[in-house]
Amino acid sequence: MGTLDLFRLDGTRALVTGASRGLGRSMALALADAGADIVITGRTQDTLEKTAGEVRARGRQAWTVKADMAVPADCQQAYARVVDEMGPIDILINNVGNREVSMSIESEPLETWQRQMDLNLTSCFLGTKIVGGAMRARSTRGRIINIASISALIVNRGIGGRDYETGKAAVLHFTRCAAADWAPYGITVNAICPGLFMTDINREWNEKRPDVIAEFVKHIPMGRPGEPDEIGPLAVYLASPASQYVTGAAYVIDGGYTVW
Repeated sequence: MGTLDLFRLDGTRALVTGASRGLGRSMALALADAGADIVITGRTQDTLEKTAGEVRARGRQAWTVKADMAVPADCQQAYARVVDEMGPIDILINNVGNREVSMSIESEPLETWQRQMDLNLTSCFLGTKIVGGAMRARSTRGRIINIASISALIVNRGIGGRDYETGKAAVLHFTRCAAADWAPYGITVNAICPGLFMTDINREWNEKRPDVIAEFVKHIPMGRPGEPDEIGPLAVYLASPASQYVTGAAYVIDGGYTVW
């Protein structure tokens, strides 16, 4: 087997949450390019079907699950449905998450904090527990990739909603915990920490708060935000046999923002 063959995902099935658009979509399409069949979750059926169509256009199978992963009961039901009806899953990307509010710590309602924790952290726990647990029960090798953020490592300038930094920092340490627990069973657990990528959501932020985006870009050594397609190859690496000796790692992809 040649080196490039180690990056192939033929005969595997991947679940990517929050994949109807943005970074999730880009990673789902990259995995499909490498040969994986894809299950995606999202809140909007139209965008789910659009992304699924793009997967099928690459010659791979695709399934969609509409669910709000910020609601733990719905999230748990969605993961259970995937395992029962669309499994077995070989690759899990816990991608769903977002900074939905910008407010000070003292003004954030408890209900908002809890919803954001459920979206960014509890969804990752439930996916790892249910889908990763099914990998463990099958005694099969598997790949789990948690999408954290550089916000797990630093505090963002000029914006509130510190639930996001807190939740993503917890995702990063949870990744290490799961990696340690499941390494003996051939299941790797790694994290990707993206910086600023110009997803649809960040383009919306740029309309509302162009000062925040401009300030962020000013501190990126490469001088630009990332494009969503640039994250796909890293996801393929972590999902593939090429990364079989990598676990508990966190890969920063931010154009150099965090080196300063």
